[in-house]
Amino acid sequence: MNDKKHTDVIGLLGPLRRYARSLTRDETQAEDLVQDALVRAYERQGSFRSGGNLRGWLLSIMHNTFIDGRRRHRAEARRVEQAAVTVESAVPPEQESRIRLQQIQAAFMGLPDEQRAALHLVAIEGLPYQEAATALRIPIGTLMSRLGRARAALRAFEADNAIPQTHQGTARPNLRIIGGSDV
Repeated sequence: MNDKKHTDVIGLLGPLRRYARSLTRDETQAEDLVQDALVRAYERQGSFRSGGNLRGWLLSIMHNTFIDGRRRHRAEARRVEQAAVTVESAVPPEQESRIRLQQIQAAFMGLPDEQRAALHLVAIEGLPYQEAATALRIPIGTLMSRLGRARAALRAFEADNAIPQTHQGTARPNLRIIGGSDV
């Protein structure tokens, strides 16, 4: 009869549940903790010393199960946080933007000198029209004319390099008829 008292796990469910609620502060998590602790105790039943304190052994297993779960939760939270930082620091590939930037630079450099100089001072350096005209030693009207022509040339460049879309939304190659009629 004394041996039955030492192996009565069912009789210890009340204290196990109370301790689990104390640890987790949540009824559902407490039930999960009791179940996990009992599974661990069953798996490690060979480590229980005959004649030992079953209640203390089960409470110890439950405590260790709770601590292991908290450590696992913290480690998972750190991994998720590190993954979020990695995702945020991921940079899209530069190939397409570099090529596009090189094309724009080539178009800008292909402008006539006077248009390029006017556009550079106003658009890149941020000078007001009057200061840019003074720096170039030209009337403001001439500056405005050069800016207009430079912007028009860059807009034309953009229009030529845009991929036209057909009504189905698929890309259509840029084809030009050279020589002959354009019927």
